[in-house]
Amino acid sequence: MTGASAGKIVSDRARLTRQLDQWRSAGRRIVLSNGTFDLLHVGHVRSLEDARTRGDVLVVGLNTDASVRTYKGPGRPVVPEGERAEIVAALACVDLVTLFDEPTAEQLIRLVRPDVWAKGRDYTEETLPEAAVVRELGGDIAIVGDPKDHAASDLIARIQERFAP
Repeated sequence: MTGASAGKIVSDRARLTRQLDQWRSAGRRIVLSNGTFDLLHVGHVRSLEDARTRGDVLVVGLNTDASVRTYKGPGRPVVPEGERAEIVAALACVDLVTLFDEPTAEQLIRLVRPDVWAKGRDYTEETLPEAAVVRELGGDIAIVGDPKDHAASDLIARIQERFAP
């Protein structure tokens, strides 16, 4: 990876923990969001920008290619994890991107211990499998972004329809 966004991508968990500790020592409020971010679209951008308003720094957990295939099926992601990480890290509202391979964000939440965990409007606090962990750690949950009117799956379907023989 090259460019300024490469410095915002942290795969080493020890380095991630050191950065989080520095932010906490400085009194910064940490927001965590996570997702696949395959074929980045306006819904992703709006959710991440809204998430960033909930604190001082925004950490984004990005599902690895293997974890995406597990729940979205073969053929996904369309964009490989390194490129997805670089694209998300290039957004001005994002302070740090880290990859995670687990089926849910629970381990990432335990590692980051965010003040706020932000998820898009396709969820509610009641439907978030990780909500109990966030509450156990003393964090708040924020449902962010605009209504779920955008999806990478819809973009893929429209492209396939438009270019199908």
